[in-house]
Amino acid sequence: MKAVNDTRSYGWVSRIFHWSIAALILTAIGLGLYANALPHETQDELQLVFAAFSIHKTVGMVTLFLALARILWAIGQIKPRPLHPERRLETWAAEVVHWGLYAGMVVMPLSGWLLHAAAPGAFSRIIWPFGQRLPGVPESMDLSNAFAAFHASGWWVLAALIVLHVGGALKHMIIDRDATLARMAGNPGRVPEPPQQHHRASAILAAITGLLIWVAVAIGSQYLPGAEAEPETSGQAQPAETAPATVQEDQAATTDTQAASSAWVVETGTLRIAVNQGGSTVEGGFATRQAQIDYDPDSREGSVDVTIDIASLTLGAVSDNAKGPEFLNAAAFPEARFQAVIAPSEGDQLVARGDLTIAGQSVPAELPFDLVIDGDQAAASGKLTIDRRDFGVGQTYADESTVGFAVDIGFDLTAIRQ
Repeated sequence: MKAVNDTRSYGWVSRIFHWSIAALILTAIGLGLYANALPHETQDELQLVFAAFSIHKTVGMVTLFLALARILWAIGQIKPRPLHPERRLETWAAEVVHWGLYAGMVVMPLSGWLLHAAAPGAFSRIIWPFGQRLPGVPESMDLSNAFAAFHASGWWVLAALIVLHVGGALKHMIIDRDATLARMAGNPGRVPEPPQQHHRASAILAAITGLLIWVAVAIGSQYLPGAEAEPETSGQAQPAETAPATVQEDQAATTDTQAASSAWVVETGTLRIAVNQGGSTVEGGFATRQAQIDYDPDSREGSVDVTIDIASLTLGAVSDNAKGPEFLNAAAFPEARFQAVIAPSEGDQLVARGDLTIAGQSVPAELPFDLVIDGDQAAASGKLTIDRRDFGVGQTYADESTVGFAVDIGFDLTAIRQ
């Protein structure tokens, strides 16, 4: 058998590309479905989810580069002519599916790579030495969700194209009983010389249609219900990847509600959380909290009382786990609270010293922060690190292989004097 194609059949190089990529695509789809179906409540279960998605992503990367190599090879090759060019609709449909598959075996793993690269704190890692990020792709949860929505929708399209392709091959083998399948899977000597008749304009239109299928997926995926898919979705290892939750409130519709006696009212604010999950940092935030702040700029003393709605936590694909009974247990302990007095610390920095209550456990805490006051406007930011074990959080996760002990809590806010 020749390495190159001819007008009758595909050479052995094209055949190796075809069957190896087919096996990889089916493996990637199977791994994505398997990983999404796995339970993820315990440490061992999460480790298995991480491993399955990592293998899925790695298989996807192999598929992508092998598909690009196949396309480069095909560019310089003759494509076997249709055996039945007189069946114009059937031939055109086969061409559409063919081009749709060519595009799909590139855009599907590429979209998976892009959503992985864009997701802050991606912890199901690609198993290779080339890093996890892509130059020019910012870490953005919105961007990652857009790629995830495409990836989650696209695998259904890819699966449908595969079914049509296999169905067409079976039709030729069982119903037509012709030599079409032998062009890619059998003895090329059995394949007759195809007719010379071939409609080039129809082939070009089929190629455009096949590519437009994926353009439609890209557009439609952003408008479907649930378009903001979790990063680890079927067909992709989306990961559990997340970004800080930023809340911009105006005074008429703010979740930082204040008591009437408060000296300062928060106008905008971000309350962030970061944990180590499976070896990578995963960031999230709380969207809803109430704050009462009294502070005298002259004495540089005051008090703060912050109540946080645990149910408002977003932490990517592990949000539900984080709020579940193993960790923050939002059902039993719906609020966390920080009550502290404000006093000067070293230099220009201030510190809030008091009690932090999480999951029903109160622990003394110090929150150093920077404060800049300009007239009646104030801007503050700070961060503290706690040990989740002090609050009885994640007790069954006795080591840091899945969830780290340290949890970073940070805030940025602007406030106005009343």
